[in-house]
Amino acid sequence: MRIDKWLWAARFFKTRSLASQAIEGGHVKLNGHAIKPARELRPGDTLEIAVGDVQWTVRVRGLNEQRRPAPEAQQLYEETRESIERRAAEKEARQLAPVPGSDLRGRPTKKARRLIRGFSEGF
Repeated sequence: MRIDKWLWAARFFKTRSLASQAIEGGHVKLNGHAIKPARELRPGDTLEIAVGDVQWTVRVRGLNEQRRPAPEAQQLYEETRESIERRAAEKEARQLAPVPGSDLRGRPTKKARRLIRGFSEGF
């Protein structure tokens, strides 16, 4: 089975084209090596997948030609213990030290726009 199709079926990416772009961009490695989207995947292979800021290390357990619901898709792979611990630590770090500006929602208020304009016009 093609690796880009498996990544789509296992629900790591929403579309096959996104999976292909990630593979070509070097965000997916098979057994520690860079690959191409058409590379054949077999049960027992180890994948290192980077989706945004999240790093996954999974072992392929099964193949499925179709995209199934998430609980069934999770049966296609087994995440390594190190990967689970790393993702938990990263999640905790994000909660303790959120990204600046992540609490801002929507458009700026009239007062905030005046402050922004005053700041940018001052230079």
